[in-house]
Amino acid sequence: MPRTADHAQRRAQIIDGLVRVAARDGLHAVTMRAVAAEAGVSVRLVQYYFETKGRLMLAALRHLEQQSHDRWAARLSALPDPSAPRARVEALLAEALPTDEASRTFHILWTSCAMLAMTDPDLAAEPFAEGPDRLEARLADLLRRAQADGALDEAADPDTESARLLALSHGLGTNVLVGRRTPEAAMKVLGYHLDRMFTGR
Repeated sequence: MPRTADHAQRRAQIIDGLVRVAARDGLHAVTMRAVAAEAGVSVRLVQYYFETKGRLMLAALRHLEQQSHDRWAARLSALPDPSAPRARVEALLAEALPTDEASRTFHILWTSCAMLAMTDPDLAAEPFAEGPDRLEARLADLLRRAQADGALDEAADPDTESARLLALSHGLGTNVLVGRRTPEAAMKVLGYHLDRMFTGR
């Protein structure tokens, strides 16, 4: 490998290869060799940067999580300034649903990794829960701000409400993935719960 190689670019190239294989063929088709072929690099280069399939998958999840965060930031910037606390929470929950190709790929990859980690020691050793933990903490922070603004009942527990909303969102996300609900129907359910959480409605 040339010394002048852009390591960040190489890593991104390999991660993008994994995402394309997983989105097109399913996670069962993801191997170091398949990712290398998709990315147009050698298997040795993939192993150099990621060592194991579990680490490669975790890197892909973090990459997709950052993209999701960027899309959420774009949703927030599109809201009126200042925006209502409920609107900010709803924007986060809307981004957490698999409503387009990018978010759908993220959901499929994370769910598939979590399932495989139940039986694969290599994957189980990777901290897959960090992403949902960060999302739950971000949502709890939004709810605390809403409470401080008087938009959320002062008796509500932001941490518990965040866990509840995220569990609901994940369940609805699975419904959308398998075709049981449309994204619009899933957002209607989330909106129903938000209407009952926030005061002044």
